[in-house]
Amino acid sequence: MITAATLPRHELNGLSVRVVDADDPGRAGIEGRVAVETTKTFHVEGRDGRVRQVPKRGSTLEFAVRTADPSVAPGREPAGVDPDESDGEDAERVLVDGSRLVARPARRTERGGDSRWR
Repeated sequence: MITAATLPRHELNGLSVRVVDADDPGRAGIEGRVAVETTKTFHVEGRDGRVRQVPKRGSTLEFAVRTADPSVAPGREPAGVDPDESDGEDAERVLVDGSRLVARPARRTERGGDSRWR
């Protein structure tokens, strides 16, 4: 299960994301699903089908992740939450400084230890 504490150790592709703040004001407000994650960027696919590139460094991102559901077997939880399909009660909003995610996705998910943010 993805939580605020474990988000950096998980695959982020497919998660719902919104750019809350960015060094480039034109990028603030971009929202959709993470289509591709690279070392320094996210490619976010919006509801209109357009894919926008967002640098991790200099961005504050809000991810939507599902909260625990006792009726779902462990290991079978869905990863992302579609903001249009969610009533907000089954989603936890996790605010992240994008510079904390700057790393190759495969390396970032292999690191152990506690998260530096919650």
